[in-house]
Amino acid sequence: MPELPEVEVTRRGLEASLVGRRFESVDVRFPLLREPVPVELLEAHVPGREVLAVRRRAKYLIVDLEGGWSLVVHLGMSGRLELVETDRESKPHEHVVFGLDDRQEMRFRDPRRFGLVQMVPTAGLEEDRHFAHLGVEPLPQLEAETLRSLAAGRKAPIKSFVMDGRIVVGVGNIYACESLFRSGIHPRRAAGRIGAERWELLAEEIVAVLEEAIEQGGTTLNDFAAASGEPGYFQVSLSVYGREGETCERCAGTIRRIVQSNRSTFYCPGCQR
Repeated sequence: MPELPEVEVTRRGLEASLVGRRFESVDVRFPLLREPVPVELLEAHVPGREVLAVRRRAKYLIVDLEGGWSLVVHLGMSGRLELVETDRESKPHEHVVFGLDDRQEMRFRDPRRFGLVQMVPTAGLEEDRHFAHLGVEPLPQLEAETLRSLAAGRKAPIKSFVMDGRIVVGVGNIYACESLFRSGIHPRRAAGRIGAERWELLAEEIVAVLEEAIEQGGTTLNDFAAASGEPGYFQVSLSVYGREGETCERCAGTIRRIVQSNRSTFYCPGCQR
């Protein structure tokens, strides 16, 4: 599933190509995604509109258009937004296609159909039901004191805490495992039992891991690719995720796997306390 780094990689690719361009058409080929695609709104507010900005909030991509409306896209579990030449042959599962004024198309492809394509008034975006419940953004800086105050008295495991999008957005399973390893914090430790110094370290490592993943184009474990079609390469830098039974790069111990909230957690029992 694309997480914050993968979405940010996509955003940067789209921003470089879309801002200042104008959409000429929209073709909804299959409207039954996670939520029904609002065909009438898209047809009313996309064609003829210039792209003013391409933003990200959590794992949502937001394309601000002139006229006061924003195109909101969530990649779901298998979605991609690709920029291609108009004469490129269509692929299966290209559910929504946006024609641009430079002989390119932005195609939303989603084999599993858990993605989302919506239109939202730009001025009311933060109050929209898709965004109102979201926690703090970890980039460009994550305040340790904010996390510590939110964790006060909580018995939930720290890994579950940092993956809770109502607290901090975008720290998916891979990046939570890697950040906790770098911080030396056991994934089962209660969030309310972490001291101020370790919160400082964890906040720094979350930012560092996410930024490194973005610089390396995200993590391609299954089918993620950027808007250009390029895969990510952060998977070659993973210290613990997916490495059950392998040797820890720090202490020569053995990486273990446990299950938390139905997700695999990878950690080193020698390095993480």
